[in-house]
Amino acid sequence: MKYAIFGDIHANLEGFQAILEDSQRQGCTDYVCVGDIVGYGANPRECLDIVRQMACPVVKGNHDEEAVLTTSLEGLNPLARQAMEWTRSQLPQEDRDFLKGLKLVRQVRDFTIVHATLDTPGSWTYVTNKFDAMASFSYQFTQLCFYGHTHTPRIYVKGDSVEPIEDSTVHLEMGRKYFINIGSAGQPRDGDWRVAYATYDVERQEVIIHRIEYDIQTAQDKIVAAGLPEMLAHRLSLGK
Repeated sequence: MKYAIFGDIHANLEGFQAILEDSQRQGCTDYVCVGDIVGYGANPRECLDIVRQMACPVVKGNHDEEAVLTTSLEGLNPLARQAMEWTRSQLPQEDRDFLKGLKLVRQVRDFTIVHATLDTPGSWTYVTNKFDAMASFSYQFTQLCFYGHTHTPRIYVKGDSVEPIEDSTVHLEMGRKYFINIGSAGQPRDGDWRVAYATYDVERQEVIIHRIEYDIQTAQDKIVAAGLPEMLAHRLSLGK
């Protein structure tokens, strides 16, 4: 059994499709989504259609939550606010119902998935260093947990202490826990424009974070054609 774990698609259909194609080449048999299917990009309905048809485990992200609310968006930054206003106008009730029904945390087989943090999953706080990771480890009851939200791949390991590791491949060891950010399938923010996802080989007890090139120009053109802020298109090529 081999899982493909993806998230932070943010309505980037081209990035998402590239990951799904690569996951097939990697021999993945199962799929998991750590949330934020919508927001920023030009294809929220199409990305939601694919995820729903996959019938895979999914958790809710903060943009997924905002998309189904009717409250003011004043708390968001200007780019996110404009994108979310547009996204809300695009989603039919079927999509809203799907997003509304998603859980914040789920256990899948022998691992856990969450969008942001395990200690306060609905507060949408960010894990950006080992001290942030410590709080989630305190609520992690499986050896392995995958998350997203920062759009930056990162692997934290807890043994006698909590430390980040720089390698993109990790072999799970007994007595250690792993809190792994799988990066973004639609809007990377680590300076690398290529989209990211992770594979988890259950038999080999191996997790690999993959970076994949995709048709970025088409994704950018769609954002502009939809009337969304041009910066949302430009930032894709910057990986920010």
